[in-house]
Order: sequence, then C-alpha cells, then structure tokens
Amino acid sequence: MLVHDSVGTARTEAEADRIRIALRTRYDELSAEYEHTVAQSQVLRLVEVGDTAGDDQADSGTKTAERDTAQSLLRAILDRRAQFEHALTRLDEGTYGFCEGCTSPIPVERLEIFPAATSCVACKQHRERRAA
Repeated sequence: MLVHDSVGTARTEAEADRIRIALRTRYDELSAEYEHTVAQSQVLRLVEVGDTAGDDQADSGTKTAERDTAQSLLRAILDRRAQFEHALTRLDEGTYGFCEGCTSPIPVERLEIFPAATSCVACKQHRERRAA
C-alpha cells in the first residue's frame, strides 16, 4: 500500500512506519532524558536549600550558574522533543521529508543525520544568512 503526501510523492506504508518508529523512539528517549534531568535538578535544589550556611559570593554565584545550566539543558531537551513531535505530525500529514520553505524533498542523507529537519539545505542556508 502506498501513502501519498501533499506533493504527490508516494511513500510505502512500511517506510512511513519505519520512520514513525524511529521518530517516536527518539521522542521517547528525549522525554526520559527530560524527566531524569528534572529529577536531578530537584535534587540539586534540595541540596542548595539545606546547604547555604557559610556561603560567600563565589558559592552563591556557582550555585546560580549551576541552576542556569540545568534550566538551559531542560529548555534544549524540550526544544528537541518538540522538533520530533512536529516531525511526527508532519509524517501523519504526509509532509514529512519535504522542505517547509520550498516543498522540495529533503535529501535522505540530511534526514538520516537530522530526522526532525524541516528544510532543505538551500532554504536552511538562506534563512541563516538572513538571520546573520
């Protein structure tokens, strides 16, 4: 059975299922990583609350930097997870593997390296040049 996407290119149902499993597996890994990082962050906060006696500015600064790093890591994990969630939605809609900018197919090699890619290399480079 073939599944047609919005631009008329056919992808077999087996191919779509393999892609879906790979994307879902990575999404689940990121979810587990997020939960683990949240738990570590909570332990760090509990230790900080109980261990502030005698802190000087350097100690306080170190703890603030550690909190900021933990929060940055959490945001990065959530962002990556959202990318995979978006890729799964696009797969269900039949638009996965096609550039959101020009609708050209994204090379398989790019998708193998970055499965949540939403743009071809040319559109990505163009967008980065405009942002610079």
